[in-house]
Amino acid sequence: MTAVTDDIIPSDIAILDLLRKTESLSISDLAAVMDVTATAVRQRLTRLMAQGYIDRVTTRAGRGRPSHQYSLTTKGRRKTGSNFADLAITLWQEIRAIQDIEVRRGLLQRLAKRLADAYADQIAGETIEEKMESLADLFGDRKVPFSVTHIEGKLPILTALACPYPDLAEQDRTICSMEKILFSQLLGEQVSLRQCRLDGESCCTFEVRSEGTS
Repeated sequence: MTAVTDDIIPSDIAILDLLRKTESLSISDLAAVMDVTATAVRQRLTRLMAQGYIDRVTTRAGRGRPSHQYSLTTKGRRKTGSNFADLAITLWQEIRAIQDIEVRRGLLQRLAKRLADAYADQIAGETIEEKMESLADLFGDRKVPFSVTHIEGKLPILTALACPYPDLAEQDRTICSMEKILFSQLLGEQVSLRQCRLDGESCCTFEVRSEGTS
């Protein structure tokens, strides 16, 4: 039996978007708008209902066949409304506009702490190696690939193979500072940014500061 996941495949996005704009639609409505067969729509709806994104209401009119109307569930609305990139960029621009360096630094630290508090119970392990692996898994679940490099006799290195905040980082590398604070809090160790993609490197790498490292 195939496990049901919360992942949405590209062909399903159109259905979710249509239902986000309309209270409910039938299979024939969706097939007409999307210019696909009713069978194709039915398959997609079955998948989305199994994931909990869509609900179906059956109505009967006389002795005729029952009709079905499909609408988004609360989970589906949250999924389709989860693109906050524009809002995040606007908020970040406001943070950058704060002239007082100490006020801006304090705000970054509070933001990082909020994120760390939200992620803390998902970080497992006793050693720094175990915690890094757990952190990499956490971001991997969010479709942001991280890897951990183990070097004999040295502390492990955490590598971001893709930026978790690409739009923000392209505008202001201060986001890297917040990310560094976040990782430090999640790992319980002071973390430094060893190399950064914004400096022309192939990826961003983080390492735990050794004693005496600035």
